[in-house]
Amino acid sequence: MKSMGVRGCTKSRSARPDAPDVPWPTSAEVHQLRPDARPATFAAVSPSRSAVPHRYPESPVFYRSLTREYPMAVRGEGCWLEDATGKRYLDAVGGAYVASIGHGVREIGDAMAAQAGRLAYVNGTAFTNEAVEGLAERLVARSPALGKAYILGSGSEAVEAALKLARQYWIERGEAGRNRIIALSPGYHGNTLLALSASARAHYRAYWGDWLVDVQRIPAPSAYRCSCDGDVACPACSGTALEEAIVAAGPGRVAAFILEPVGGSSTGGNVPRDGYLRTVREICTRHDVLLIADEILCGAGRTGTWTAIEHWGVVPDILTLGKGIGGGYAPVSAVLVRDDIVDVIARGSGALMHAQTFSHHAVTCAAAVATLDYMAAHDLVGRCARMAPVFHGKLDALRALPGVGDVRGRGLLAGVEFVADVRTRAPFAREARVAERFTRVAQDAGLIVWPNVGHVDGGLGDLVMLAPPYIITEGEIDEIVARFALACHTLFD
Repeated sequence: MKSMGVRGCTKSRSARPDAPDVPWPTSAEVHQLRPDARPATFAAVSPSRSAVPHRYPESPVFYRSLTREYPMAVRGEGCWLEDATGKRYLDAVGGAYVASIGHGVREIGDAMAAQAGRLAYVNGTAFTNEAVEGLAERLVARSPALGKAYILGSGSEAVEAALKLARQYWIERGEAGRNRIIALSPGYHGNTLLALSASARAHYRAYWGDWLVDVQRIPAPSAYRCSCDGDVACPACSGTALEEAIVAAGPGRVAAFILEPVGGSSTGGNVPRDGYLRTVREICTRHDVLLIADEILCGAGRTGTWTAIEHWGVVPDILTLGKGIGGGYAPVSAVLVRDDIVDVIARGSGALMHAQTFSHHAVTCAAAVATLDYMAAHDLVGRCARMAPVFHGKLDALRALPGVGDVRGRGLLAGVEFVADVRTRAPFAREARVAERFTRVAQDAGLIVWPNVGHVDGGLGDLVMLAPPYIITEGEIDEIVARFALACHTLFD
């Protein structure tokens, strides 16, 4: 797959003054990688199912993409996946930042089966169940300033509920004029319509714009992309842009400010300045605006502490969690909220005006309980923190690869941004589809990454994300670097 038409990237390490003095594998070296690098416990898989095409229109499945054929994944163990042909893939992003404890942990499936055998589902308006009580206890114990947890099925559902909760809170407090949401751009919070309204995804909004509510936006902090060049007074990077937006909206108009404390795919794992989150917390408090920390992606230990926002000693009013709390074994998410916010609703209407049939579901809650207990028993959040310097130290070698402009992140979360020119940071033309093509080339090389586009101006910008399971080893991190290098050489050489 050589010569894919990507032009303008700098291929020489000496061409960039900030390249680290760290060697990275050449194409020849990468090709010497053990083709069978995998856990020894993986067994051979019958290739019979691989003969069936898994693509549109032959399959009855409505796939995420209708323009490609999908390999059939048949098993996972640790950080590895295997398809029906026996090919193995290093899952460097946990599927979609989900497989926090790794694939194939039998204890989680056993816990789900045991719960399903006793009680799978009850109407949440009529009963509670042991699993949801146990999950809520574990979540609030990890975030003691947030005393109540509402359990849902996906990140989008959690954000939708959190934003509705913020609006209902102000109505029940007698301040119905607080109907404005402020969010960051770039930013992403989910695909349900209110969550998508809070997101800055131009390629989605092109389809659904007429159905979305108006959300006020401020620029996301971005050390690599902001033109401030480190100016301490920069409104975007310091957080003071939030105050300007609240004042512009008018007194008593803003209900909530929502952000990812550490950026997800929309900003490529961007980490704000040390004072940023403390500044926006102080601004929200002073203007009586609810601070919603969306940690669907960056929470549950991903950045080395249970929540990302606690790195800076900041407590939000509402917190969303998802992805990693169930480890991928069941779809589960949560909204955590301060007791005094819930108290207002309890004294008023008496119920959150938001419902999902499968909220508080016993089996999905049992999966999350087992996942959190597994994390605790194996100190996986602590392990994530300990592996982070190794992870980012080895990823530094990627900076010298052709096409790579920046590598950033925290904990076991990293974004790698591709640029056409490393000196000017000019992005590739969108029609080159660099992020999408790199992702396919990396999968061919046995490496699973997550692409994102549009972070520069809503259209331009190419990056991929890495977020391996917390159990990843140093040797597997070396494999990530080597296979990433092979994909870069294949795409850009």
